Amino acid sequence: MATTTDGKDGELQPRVQQSALASQRLKQSNTPSESNRTGKIGGYFTLGYKEGFSQWWANIPAATAEHTVMSYIPYLRQPPTQTQSGTIAHSEDGSVSSVSASANHEASTATTTSATDPFGPRQWHSNLVKLSGKNRALNEFSVERIDEENDQNLVMLHGYGAGLGFFYKNFEGISRVKGWKVYALDLLGMGRSSRPPFRVHAKDRQRSITEAEDWFIDALEEWRVQKNIDRFTLLGHSLGGYMAVAYALKYPGHLNKLVLASPVGIPEDPYAVSADMPDPKDSTLANEFTQDENDIIDSSNPNIPESAKHGDNNNFLNARSKVQKEATPDVKKSTSAPRKPLPKWLTYLWDAKISPFSLVRWTGPLGPRFVSGWTSRRFSHLPPDEAQALHTYAYSLFRQRGSGEYALAYVLAPGAFARSPLIRRIHGVGRQLIARDGSTTSSVESAVRRREQPFPVVLMYGENDWMDIAGGYAAEQKIKEEREKALKAASAEEQKIDHGSAKVMIIKKAGHHVYLDGWEEFNGVMREEMEEVSRREKSR
Repeated sequence: MATTTDGKDGELQPRVQQSALASQRLKQSNTPSESNRTGKIGGYFTLGYKEGFSQWWANIPAATAEHTVMSYIPYLRQPPTQTQSGTIAHSEDGSVSSVSASANHEASTATTTSATDPFGPRQWHSNLVKLSGKNRALNEFSVERIDEENDQNLVMLHGYGAGLGFFYKNFEGISRVKGWKVYALDLLGMGRSSRPPFRVHAKDRQRSITEAEDWFIDALEEWRVQKNIDRFTLLGHSLGGYMAVAYALKYPGHLNKLVLASPVGIPEDPYAVSADMPDPKDSTLANEFTQDENDIIDSSNPNIPESAKHGDNNNFLNARSKVQKEATPDVKKSTSAPRKPLPKWLTYLWDAKISPFSLVRWTGPLGPRFVSGWTSRRFSHLPPDEAQALHTYAYSLFRQRGSGEYALAYVLAPGAFARSPLIRRIHGVGRQLIARDGSTTSSVESAVRRREQPFPVVLMYGENDWMDIAGGYAAEQKIKEEREKALKAASAEEQKIDHGSAKVMIIKKAGHHVYLDGWEEFNGVMREEMEEVSRREKSR
């Protein structure tokens, strides 16, 4: 049994559970027709005015929407959902607090047994982890294997404006690996985490960027300390990938692998590199809103040779050189060509710290219709009921009070290029100085500090990803060069424990949301990476 709300105080009530894999339900209330949902008919905003108004009026709480999405996790008959945050739907002005002091702190644990779960038994948890300070808390969803020792941890971070519910197709597949506990977190100020006011006090450019990054990664580190987790594998998608790199640099010594799924912010801003501008359809940011997932998963990218894609028994460490060798001159030019600058009006809104979600909140009854312009394309490859659940979930998050979303303008310039590109600093990942006791404070003299143990970095992209894959190959090369330089001055023992490798992996028939577009292949890759960590950690 899963649960829904009865519309009274966000209370969760039982409903009949349907299998996510077998569900082929026809039209539901407030669900656009198939033609509208896929964007083939009805213009850009595919949700009708009447359906959009109905969804706005229903005012479904984020907790309810998240719970519905989680009900599609295989073998999990009744997903746990903490009800301390996101149980009250927000008004357009965001006047309602996102954390209820009177609600239960933790949802009851859900358990799947070996009788109902072929990969079980497993326990599933939903929790709100309170942090220091006023209105600071992280929404957490986790799954762990029971009746065995879990000595490894995976932490997953979502992208900009999203939430941990978008990983619903990954929890079950990834948590099959023995000895692992899997966590997914909503970033501070996003998803169903608390939404304190976002403010940057620094006046100069670099300090403003650092302060915006710290707003997220300091919360992650405080969460880690509360959970008493020493070392873990960190997976970040898009903006979550950017923040994962920032975390690795500021809080060294706690990662044993870094997985970056279509990370934002790696390459330099290319506008000043070349005056040869591609067509507007090639705009990096625009493709997130215009690409149809049916087109993505049904097509193959001719710019990427088959030998560079996962599933072809290739050596991913050589993928970059293979792409360069097999690509034609025109292809090489297109992969490095700069994107066309965004319109001036959009640049103005970006620099004015007006987020896309502000427009959703301001437009009131039109908000669901505007959101459908993205969700109808982004989830067009999914069964209708799952696509509808994700649309409702996305809208329930987008309409909440603005908070962490305002950090975007400090971290990224218009067009999704970083103001402080990761390509300038990613080579330092896994090679930072830490004190003998694990401290990273600047007051510690370098003479009594040691370098952290280098760990592998995996950069994962979709075959039809609008994110710049060339940036991933450039980052791979930077990390390799730094390792070669370090090994020359390292002792035999230091060389033995240096696992600071890097590789780029391409997921077939997937776009920017690799974890959702190519979820089966993605889950398989993640299991392999986690098993590699298990083997390596046992030999420490």
